[in-house]
Amino acid sequence: MEDKPKATGKVFDSDVLKRLFQFVKPYIKTFYFIVFLTFASAILAAVRPFLIQYTVDHEILNNDWEGLTRMFVILTVLLVAHAIVQYLHTYFAGWLGQHVVRDIRIKLYRHILNLRLQFFDRTPIGTLVTRNVSDVETLSDVFSEGLAAMIGDVLQLVFILGFMFYIDVKLTLVSLSTLPLMLISTYIFKEKIKDTFQEVRTAVARLNSFVQEHITGMSIVQIFNNEEREMEKFREINKEHTRANIRSVMYYSVYFPVAEIIGAAGLGLLVWYGAHGVIDEEMSLGMLMAFILYIQMFFRPIRMIADRFNTLQLGVVSTERLMRLLDSKEMITDTGTYAPATIKGDVSFQNVWFAYKEEDWVLRDISFDVKAGETVAFVGATGAGKTSVINLLNRFYEINKGHILVDGHDLKEYDLAVLRHQIGVVLQDVFLFSGTIADNISLGNRSITEEQMWHAADLVGARRFIERLPGGLHYEVMERGATLSVGQRQLISFVRAMVYNPQIIILDEATSSVDSETEELIQYAIEQLMRGRTSIVIAHRLSTIQKADKIIVMERGEIKEVGNHEELLRHNGYYAQLYQMQYKNMINL
Repeated sequence: MEDKPKATGKVFDSDVLKRLFQFVKPYIKTFYFIVFLTFASAILAAVRPFLIQYTVDHEILNNDWEGLTRMFVILTVLLVAHAIVQYLHTYFAGWLGQHVVRDIRIKLYRHILNLRLQFFDRTPIGTLVTRNVSDVETLSDVFSEGLAAMIGDVLQLVFILGFMFYIDVKLTLVSLSTLPLMLISTYIFKEKIKDTFQEVRTAVARLNSFVQEHITGMSIVQIFNNEEREMEKFREINKEHTRANIRSVMYYSVYFPVAEIIGAAGLGLLVWYGAHGVIDEEMSLGMLMAFILYIQMFFRPIRMIADRFNTLQLGVVSTERLMRLLDSKEMITDTGTYAPATIKGDVSFQNVWFAYKEEDWVLRDISFDVKAGETVAFVGATGAGKTSVINLLNRFYEINKGHILVDGHDLKEYDLAVLRHQIGVVLQDVFLFSGTIADNISLGNRSITEEQMWHAADLVGARRFIERLPGGLHYEVMERGATLSVGQRQLISFVRAMVYNPQIIILDEATSSVDSETEELIQYAIEQLMRGRTSIVIAHRLSTIQKADKIIVMERGEIKEVGNHEELLRHNGYYAQLYQMQYKNMINL
């Protein structure tokens, strides 16, 4: 799911800006200080040519050296004051922008952490990275280069016009005769650059998604000798990104020379008209010099306003994207208050229906009970719905119909953190984060000591291989555990489950990727892990579930058979056929 930027045409979208300024409230004093600095900067800039006019007409032309010295000191003080104000304005606008960005990014990441897995199933990771990094960073520019600078430019224009009309109305109108051309060119540039900026943002999101996905799946790319084809795809996406950027460069390269020509034409017209006025003694030389300075100061912010305008437009687009993500209701509702210190481990599915997409049922009217301490195994073909059962038990997804109970309480009654703390999961595809082995076992829980980790490692037979690694528990694991074997990563996942001491253990194809020798090594540890706990096992290898108290056979989201190993063999149904297929060689012997 990739958000396309909406060209709403609304820069000052009151709803979007109102929500954005919710993040400014904690720093409202700083914001008001920036507003004050903006006014101060505009006034100090506009008053300087007026003082220069006075200096030329009253001090220089009258040979008043004492007055000239006094005005020189005043102008110097104003310049220094203006420099200080500009420094403070730039610093605090940037400071405010960075703090707002920090707060938004924290809120956004916290929101992402609480989204349902169903959201991630259809949203490219690169798009979420773009939202959390690039789009949020754009908001920093809104405060430092967009809104604050734009308000400052507008105020400066207002004060400059005020001084110009105060000094001479006719000369002001002559000076602004080229203004319509400047406004038309600025409007055209604003519209063109807005579209290209939006294209650039879309291209960046696509680029991030593609790079992240293909670097993660690099082993598949290389295994199937697909480097050149993937490189060609990347070239096309990168070409789109380049074309969008070049279009924006082209518009800049056209607009600024045109703006300079229009500004120079206005200045030339002013000098021509003003010179006649000075020669005819209809105006003073100081007035002409002041207007030359004013017209230069006037056209400069107009040239920049188009750029500021588009920075603000980008900020609005990014804010809309971020708010759309923050408004996502695809969150696990954590309103439960039941938080027992421990649970027994009774599990009951009662007429459960579930679909990832509406009425495309993955589970159909599933009902079964698991008593505390029992081991229940699920078998069935790929896509039968086995993994969906454990996803629902952890509340990674919400059921459509029916009830799931733990110790007689509906899952929604439980505090979500308490519920998940009591359920340990060992998956087939083990994910390890960058960091030490200890970090991957404890997952940042500082209450878990190294002694507890070593004890858990002893139980699952992982101590020997951990001790052989440089640094032991402090060995730095590469991204996704690339430097460890599949079996070693699986053993670490067992240690991780063991150290949290849950009451319900879920093994989802936990030994399917482990070689026979490693499987034998951890089989006893698995039995120890299951002892006294409710265990739910999903496995293709029937050898790992023959001792289960109950085996549930699933097909196309429905329960077809239930019983222990011997009962199901006697039934001579699907399970018996599966058993004979796996062990036909042994039976023949």
